[in-house]
Amino acid sequence: MNALRAAGRVAIVVEATGIRDVPSGPLLRAGDDRFLPGLRDLVRVVRAASNGETRLFLQLIDFLAIRRRPVPSRFFGEFLAITAQHRAAFGNPAATDGEVRSWLVSLSPEEASKVLDARELQSLEFGARERVTDTHLDHIRDLPRQLPTLFAKAARRAREAGFDGVELHFAHAYTMASFLSRSNTRDDSYGGSPTNRARLALEVYSGVRSEVGEDFVVGCRFLADECITGGSNTDDAVFFGTQFARAGMDFLSLSRGGKFDDAKQPKIGDAVYPYTGRSGYECMPSYYSDAAGPFGRNLEPTARIRAAVRQGGFSTPVVAAGGIHSFEQAEACLAGEQADIIGFARQALADPDWFRKVVTGHGSQVRLCLYTNYCEALDQRHRQVTCELWDREALDEPGTRLSADGKRRLTPPQWHDKGRQ
Repeated sequence: MNALRAAGRVAIVVEATGIRDVPSGPLLRAGDDRFLPGLRDLVRVVRAASNGETRLFLQLIDFLAIRRRPVPSRFFGEFLAITAQHRAAFGNPAATDGEVRSWLVSLSPEEASKVLDARELQSLEFGARERVTDTHLDHIRDLPRQLPTLFAKAARRAREAGFDGVELHFAHAYTMASFLSRSNTRDDSYGGSPTNRARLALEVYSGVRSEVGEDFVVGCRFLADECITGGSNTDDAVFFGTQFARAGMDFLSLSRGGKFDDAKQPKIGDAVYPYTGRSGYECMPSYYSDAAGPFGRNLEPTARIRAAVRQGGFSTPVVAAGGIHSFEQAEACLAGEQADIIGFARQALADPDWFRKVVTGHGSQVRLCLYTNYCEALDQRHRQVTCELWDREALDEPGTRLSADGKRRLTPPQWHDKGRQ
């Protein structure tokens, strides 16, 4: 699919590439040199498909441990650390762990909720999840020491693989966004005030820049608004954006929402998904919407952040994204100085030839995204992502690659500009 987008002459951000050498499900990884051959292959395919015109950026991400929602009997019987609080609730401070566990297993959900503290209850009902504020854990306390080097080495691999730049992922539910969040109450110099919360992001950027040099593009993606109670808002983002521009980042890409904090409870055996609550909707709005609709919900805060960056004396390009799909909408955003670059993902999936069709006068042939989030639902289930606008068309067409279940094509039918033939 990246090859098709390249043929459509767009700049591509290859999203969510892990910086650690740890299992990461369906995500790409750049945490070890052994991943270089695959990354180089990706670059080669894109270069060939676009005749070298498409710019390619690798998005670098870090995430903390998250567990699936457990079966209650296993949670109480194996996972929960038994404390004096649990023994007191049991009524016998000298009780063994086994006695307390057996008692906990016998409790109703309502009774258990009165015994567990808030964090334990959330681990039971949603699955255990590490936070950047868990500084009692050595590896969490040491994140500021570890992450700049991990990001820098991953960025170096991106450069060696032939990418044109990297996008540092400081958004949504992941580690760096959690450091930026108002919910970051760490009591070291990396939590609390906006300056402290921005410190690690700036140190990561500095480490990356030192590793890759000045002639390699380094930008970041961060949130214009977390869209959660008690979370960071556009005031915070204005401060962060200005600081990132002052540090020398080459671009600022704005998103919103997509947090674990308000995600819906997963089924037992599934992991919580950060795009299921209100903040998740703000990140990927669908046609099931409120009065504001799904289009351009992040434009106003993006424009405010861009204005602050300009007022600070910086010309750093600002990328707007979120529900942008038509030429008219994109052009109005640029003309109105809300942003300098337009980013879209779902529309690019709906029609990888969007740009070619528009620039050659065939805009009426663009497949416009329906914003049903059909693609996002596939991604959530870790299935091959396709678009409902084309994935059932001409399945018997020669050379068509099909999904694992054989029911969907993986790429859209080719579009030919007959006027150029």
